[in-house]
Amino acid sequence: MRSRRERGRIEVFPTVVSAIAGHAATECYGVMGMAARGLREGVATLLRRENVHRGVEVREVDGQLAIDVYVVVQYGTRITEVAHNLQGAVRFEVERTVGVPVAEVNVFVQGVHEDNGTG
Repeated sequence: MRSRRERGRIEVFPTVVSAIAGHAATECYGVMGMAARGLREGVATLLRRENVHRGVEVREVDGQLAIDVYVVVQYGTRITEVAHNLQGAVRFEVERTVGVPVAEVNVFVQGVHEDNGTG
């Protein structure tokens, strides 16, 4: 994303937007963590906090952003509610931080994880 201003150019790389979206997603109730985009042998891999950007794909479409978020949700939560809340949180945080409108936030639930209290 680039914007031309009177005093110069501002460029925000997609990995920055991905990190913002990933951190917003991990703060949502019911999200256990970000998942790698591809499944390994049919199993979702949870990403470490410093790699949350790898669970997000950002595209620019007609001056707006389209964001795909890959997550693992907590067992027992209502997946549709978690996904809906996640969409709102990611949209709000990216628009607030970057200042570019978000056209869509697509949520891909890669797995369900039972939180057994061991971390």
